[in-house]
Amino acid sequence: MKYTHYDYLELAPGSPSTRIEPAYFTLLEKLQYGASEAGQDLSGLIRRIHAAYDVLSDPQRRAAYDASLAEEAAQADIELKGILDQPETSAGRRVQDAPRELVAAVNQIAA
Repeated sequence: MKYTHYDYLELAPGSPSTRIEPAYFTLLEKLQYGASEAGQDLSGLIRRIHAAYDVLSDPQRRAAYDASLAEEAAQADIELKGILDQPETSAGRRVQDAPRELVAAVNQIAA
């Protein structure tokens, strides 16, 4: 799964710009600036949160980022539509289909 800058700041895409800074500081406080009670190293996550804030707090960079997300979503939709529009080539295997050897062994045990 690919996470977006919005995911790292726990914001919905299209959130007002006034929500970015409070979300950023809330997360930093919640993560205690990189420390955890269990001794986990959260520095990688903190770096991603900083990077997300850098991009989303700048209106021009945010617009470019949103455009790239929209393009990725459009490409994914095209790919999915292509997969779903393909005719099914084989009947497929059902869960009930079992190898003959297994059926014979079970019938032999049951007899």
